[in-house]
Amino acid sequence: MRVGILTGGGDCPGLNAVIRGIVRKGERVFGDELLGFRDGWKGVMDGDFLRLDVATLRGTLPRGGTILGTSRIQPFMFEDGVERTIRSVEELGVDAIIAIGGEGTLACASELHKRGLPIVGVPKTIDNDIGLTERTFGFDTAVAIATEAIDRLHTTAESHNRVMVVEVMGRHVGHIATWAGIAGGATVTLIPEEPFDIDEVCQSLTRRHKRGRFASIVVVAEGAKPKEGTIEVEPDQFDEFGHVRLGGIGNVVANEIEGRTGFETRVTILGHVQRGGTPTAYDRVLSTWFGVAAVDAVHEEAWGQMVALQSNEVVLVRLSDAVRELKFVNPHLWAVAQQFFA
Repeated sequence: MRVGILTGGGDCPGLNAVIRGIVRKGERVFGDELLGFRDGWKGVMDGDFLRLDVATLRGTLPRGGTILGTSRIQPFMFEDGVERTIRSVEELGVDAIIAIGGEGTLACASELHKRGLPIVGVPKTIDNDIGLTERTFGFDTAVAIATEAIDRLHTTAESHNRVMVVEVMGRHVGHIATWAGIAGGATVTLIPEEPFDIDEVCQSLTRRHKRGRFASIVVVAEGAKPKEGTIEVEPDQFDEFGHVRLGGIGNVVANEIEGRTGFETRVTILGHVQRGGTPTAYDRVLSTWFGVAAVDAVHEEAWGQMVALQSNEVVLVRLSDAVRELKFVNPHLWAVAQQFFA
């Protein structure tokens, strides 16, 4: 078979390991010809690709980012985008496409499957918010990076009797913030699922400091929002793809804490460092497993399906079901995190 591979959306540790897994089994076991489309769906529309083989993928297992490049461009953004995509697939003689991406990339894949394209999906996002899979690769790496940063900030906070606000990624969900907050011993964690009251946050910090502890860590997901009427925030701004431009809530929270409590407060915004660099061992294994399972799904002609981790097994689920709604923080885990708030 001639199999096309694409990586769409934001980059993520483990992408190259997925590609490597697909190519290894596709070439060595099935005798497939593998094509890598450059820059996500844009490469499919434009017929822009490179040939992939086992030799090409040597040394990529620990490498971050994606050797194929990525973008947020999708066929549905253009009047003739779907037509161009279908025509490109037909002209190149591509028998199947493996789309590796997050909510946007996979939603596009689901719609293109409905229009007749043979597609299998692989879930990718450090936010861990795709439905029907217990874990997405990249999440473990992001949590490890955030936890290490929090560990380092503890010592400087204690040295200067400061409050340290750490802003982590998490547009609509707070998985990274929750896990890193628990692992790093955060004083308070703020997530998008639970609008926060800044007065309650400040009261918690004041109670903690009255007990003789003069250093606190506040972990804030970038998508965290205050309860209506509690803090005045800037109106949402959107990028060219319709996504809300996030980042900066950490500064708002820090200013409010310092102004209301008098505690010296500093901010660290981790930003893209969370998804750059080498993936953890767990993410390398999960990525490889997903890649091998995806090429198996292609040869089973499981079109419109996505590989997913459930009960420590990789299974197939319907793409349309997986992208129907986001996966939010487990309320039981959130209750655990709250036990350690000041």
